[in-house]
Amino acid sequence: MSGLRLHRVYRVTVFVPPAHLQALKRGILAVDDLAAGGYAHGMWESAPGREQFRALPGTASVVGEVGELVSEPSVRLEFCLPRGVPGDRARLQHVLDQGIAAHHPWNSPAVFVEALEFATP
Repeated sequence: MSGLRLHRVYRVTVFVPPAHLQALKRGILAVDDLAAGGYAHGMWESAPGREQFRALPGTASVVGEVGELVSEPSVRLEFCLPRGVPGDRARLQHVLDQGIAAHHPWNSPAVFVEALEFATP
């Protein structure tokens, strides 16, 4: 067995209500096949947890009223895109705009992007 090699990637993490998970995944995959390292459509889902927020004045929240503490079920969805290659930032931005923002039910979805390394054979 050979050792593991490090690959530079962007890890994108987004939290989404369970009822909207499949639609979000379809939206992301409609704009990018997430091809990297000999695989496509690579995604990880974590067991449902909860997210909470309180909408501030001037915010048109999809759920809850201004000032109300809202707690909703949420799933953590993650995927990786190669970085350090030509067009990587444009590809990432396209997935964020057309894949996530366009298909997520919240006005301000919790999306985190990390630049890190992924170990594969």
